[in-house]
Amino acid sequence: MKLLIDCRMIDSSGIGVYIRGCLPYFLDSSHQCILLGDAEKLTPLIKPYQNAECIPCTIKPFSLQELFFFPPPIKKRINAADLFYSPFFNIPPGIRVPVYTTIHDVIFPDMPELFSPPGLALRIFFLKRACRRSTKIFTVSDFSKSRIKHFFGSAKPIIVTYSAVLPALMEQPPKNTKKKEIILFIGNIKRHKGLWCLLEAFFRAKAAGLREKLIIVGQKDNFRSSDTEALKKLEGIDPAMVEFTGPISEGQLKDLLIEAALLVQPSLYEGFGLPPLEAMARGTRALISDIPVFKEIYADFPVVFFRAGDSGDLEKKLREILSQKEPEPMELPEFLSSKYTFKKTASLILNELTDPSAGRC
Repeated sequence: MKLLIDCRMIDSSGIGVYIRGCLPYFLDSSHQCILLGDAEKLTPLIKPYQNAECIPCTIKPFSLQELFFFPPPIKKRINAADLFYSPFFNIPPGIRVPVYTTIHDVIFPDMPELFSPPGLALRIFFLKRACRRSTKIFTVSDFSKSRIKHFFGSAKPIIVTYSAVLPALMEQPPKNTKKKEIILFIGNIKRHKGLWCLLEAFFRAKAAGLREKLIIVGQKDNFRSSDTEALKKLEGIDPAMVEFTGPISEGQLKDLLIEAALLVQPSLYEGFGLPPLEAMARGTRALISDIPVFKEIYADFPVVFFRAGDSGDLEKKLREILSQKEPEPMELPEFLSSKYTFKKTASLILNELTDPSAGRC
């Protein structure tokens, strides 16, 4: 079969990890893989494979150019494939072959207060369109599956294909690793990520004698957010207390995940929530909010939960965990380190894409 795989978001955060993790297994299959995206980035990935080619395309998903001026020659090549798979819910117009999408979450209707009315309406339109156009829908947790069904019905098959840690981050840290006095946050300044809650807890804990500094993976100047509460807390902060890393490489992220004494994920909403899994794979403990999806994904893992949105409970748990003077690197047992893998995820997606009972448009 000819599989057209939309790789335009390969450098984005969670979606990019998802497609980068699955792509090697797609390419290793017996199917012809046609990748849509930046040729400069994709060509090195497909070079070893005889069954792969690239359609150069740098048009951004959901852009006006995609919606109204998507090049006919590219549409023609897409429609020459057997199917179109997108790791997100963007679908260029004019596609006549069967469409398959991964909808990671439905935060837009679940937390409408985070968006302007026009922005919310537009996002809901695209989600409804993806559900209507998709032969099958993939998602990354049972929680997200239940929310998709709640808002958009269950006429189409919805298959859970969990996210996972990229192989480069699965390497066990050296046995002699020494932890540093670092609390790590990976995410952006958006209200649902809960950074405001972490900052409240962190500053109170510092006032009570906490030694650790907070490192936020990202660049403060590039954050755009409606979470004015978090932004105000970050104004004039001493970099010796709270540090933004700026853009970092995968190697630098690996080092931070190894060195940190603790990762905190204070999210109010996620579709999966990958950073705690990445941290534990690198030997670092995780303190996470007790939202439903985390209760699902991390039920068997040695995480510590705190009450979502409760900075007092988060402060208490922070101080309890970090009262240990020299935390030792943790090591996940095999049954947990192999619970979520992109090999499993990609295999499930491929089976569903190539299922002859799925029907063809």
